[in-house]
Amino acid sequence: MSLLDRIDTICICVSNVEKASAWYQNLLGFDESFIGDNYRILSIGHSEVPLTIEEGKVGGSHNKVYPIFFSKDIENTYKVLKENGVTVSKLESDDVNKFFDFYDLDGNKLQVCYWA
Repeated sequence: MSLLDRIDTICICVSNVEKASAWYQNLLGFDESFIGDNYRILSIGHSEVPLTIEEGKVGGSHNKVYPIFFSKDIENTYKVLKENGVTVSKLESDDVNKFFDFYDLDGNKLQVCYWA
């Protein structure tokens, strides 16, 4: 049984989320399916995996694309990863979802989320 259910989204950091969202919509035809604080979720054609654009630092080592995995039992996923010595951030919650970052053996950032 897999600890994670699916790739939920791919995340890209942008300097201005409103301008970036307009660019992705107007030039590439993506649809804005959700507006959050400092981020937007964009639907891409018939794909089940959306693109999340998140306002933050861009350029250099800060501009990394990372997958966000979905877990129906995020608390257990967090516990299992932590018990196995995986570097994890604090389990956080906003008005919409719960999430945390974790890192692979090479230090690549990955994220897990849960939303209802």
